[in-house]
Amino acid sequence: MKEGFLLVAVNAKYIHSNLAVYSLQAAAAREGILVDLVEFTINQYVEEILQELYQREPEVLFFSCYVWNWEYVRELAAECAKILPGVPIWVGGPEVSYEPARVLEENPAITGVLLGEGEESFPRLLRYYRKNLEDKRERRRRGEEGVWGKILGAEMESSREREKEQGDLGIRDGLAFWQNGIQVYPQMKLPNLNEIPFPYKNLGDFSHKILYYESSRGCPFSCSYCLSSIDKRVRFRDLELVRRELMAFLEAGVAQVKFVDRTFNCKESHALAVWQYLLDHDNGVTNFHFEIAADLLTEAELEILRRLRPGQVQLEIGIQSTCKETLEQIYRRMDLALVEKRVRQVKSFGNIHQHLDLIAGLPCEGLERFARSFDRVFALRPEQLQLGFLKVLKGTRMQEDAEKYGILYRDKPPYEVLSTRWLHYGELLRLKKVEQMVELYYNSGQFSLTLDRLMTFWESAFVFFEELAAYYQDHGWDRIQHTRVRRYEILLDFIRERHLEEEHFQELLTMDYYLREAAKTRPGFSRDLSPWKEQIRLLQKQYGKEKHVEVRAFDEGGNRQEPAFVVFDYQRRSPLTKDAAVFAAEL
Repeated sequence: MKEGFLLVAVNAKYIHSNLAVYSLQAAAAREGILVDLVEFTINQYVEEILQELYQREPEVLFFSCYVWNWEYVRELAAECAKILPGVPIWVGGPEVSYEPARVLEENPAITGVLLGEGEESFPRLLRYYRKNLEDKRERRRRGEEGVWGKILGAEMESSREREKEQGDLGIRDGLAFWQNGIQVYPQMKLPNLNEIPFPYKNLGDFSHKILYYESSRGCPFSCSYCLSSIDKRVRFRDLELVRRELMAFLEAGVAQVKFVDRTFNCKESHALAVWQYLLDHDNGVTNFHFEIAADLLTEAELEILRRLRPGQVQLEIGIQSTCKETLEQIYRRMDLALVEKRVRQVKSFGNIHQHLDLIAGLPCEGLERFARSFDRVFALRPEQLQLGFLKVLKGTRMQEDAEKYGILYRDKPPYEVLSTRWLHYGELLRLKKVEQMVELYYNSGQFSLTLDRLMTFWESAFVFFEELAAYYQDHGWDRIQHTRVRRYEILLDFIRERHLEEEHFQELLTMDYYLREAAKTRPGFSRDLSPWKEQIRLLQKQYGKEKHVEVRAFDEGGNRQEPAFVVFDYQRRSPLTKDAAVFAAEL
């Protein structure tokens, strides 16, 4: 039977899924309450979403709110109030939990806010609504809609005697709503993680999605910029439950599962048990993503990580800064030397993708000092280096300390830094340009051979990317969308301007180009292969026409050598980089 409740997720990308709404749906189902669920993305037109919401005929709407979708959800809520008059509209999530009164004051279309973790408060609220929906439907049939959906508090007042008769449902705990003004009832009790049901009913529905999963909540650290620092109590899901749920992912053969545990390895026994289980039950397909503190990795954990299938696990490690004073000011405890040692150890295994994070705009770190942080982290050569920018999130200590540090940030989500006492806006713009170059030329993984050689001509990786960014800007290329081959051509033009080893870099760019795909059209900067046409024909006959054959005339140090043939095998790709396997060939 349709109950009229609808959970709405607005994700950043189509490939994402929203763990929160699935968890709430499962929590309601455990109480025998059916809740519909729908996911959209912020790239869809508001009108398109409004049409679908209207056609679903919800009687109560619930939106999941985050820093990346809050402005979008606000607009949706306002428009839904017009096309679905009388339908209560609730919001929940980290973006609305810390200033609920302000949310209600500024958004008259919103009925109330679910605060914090909702697996217990959400079903209680649904039970309340279910008891009143029949009365509402009857009033609707009589044309007496009223304002029940608009002001929950008034209805609570009118139903107080009925609540006494049926027992106190504790409905107010963890909610904020209008009742003779705005009433806020903080969440008094956190859910027991072992009582929260597995969120996914049919994993086959997620064949083209990234799935999210949590085996713990909370974080033991106190980083001032992070919402997780507010609740230092770390709660773990029972390992037997975790193992059963991991097996569900493995049996379904899902592509990727991202653990959202804030510091997955903060408890060694827990991390060891999970990683050992993945090692023992690998399905050869599924990738698991973990956010960890590298300096907490133990020898026992490293030994398991070393034995995992290449590509089975990827690690995200937030370094954020290498400046001691900065780390002290943001209350981040970290043994940087040990972090570097562990990252290098994991890299030496050759089987794990590592994603390292830096944050620009933190206290005590200006442009020059940030460049030093960048160079030190880049020297670790992670598979990805994320250059992020400080976001002053609601409810964090950084929000309280912003004035002390002279931090100015945008009033609207994502509340990104504009300047600090150490970093002015113009310097921040320079960092934005560097970030763009890092994304295009390093994190894309499409220029690895070329960059390895280029870095030998620059003492600072940061300076290299800054000069490349300036080159883009000087030519107006930073404002244009370029094809993949054009990116290669621009980099070669940059190399020519600096009078570097042009012919050698043409060869390296060609190698990089073919590592990803057997392109049908040969790029214009590549060597003419007609002198070796017959040899290449024989090699393709020998190894297979689906493979690509290239000629190398330089060694790794840029010294000219006798031309040699190499074969690109696209059937055997690296699980980490997706590059084709390359091997020397002889006729």
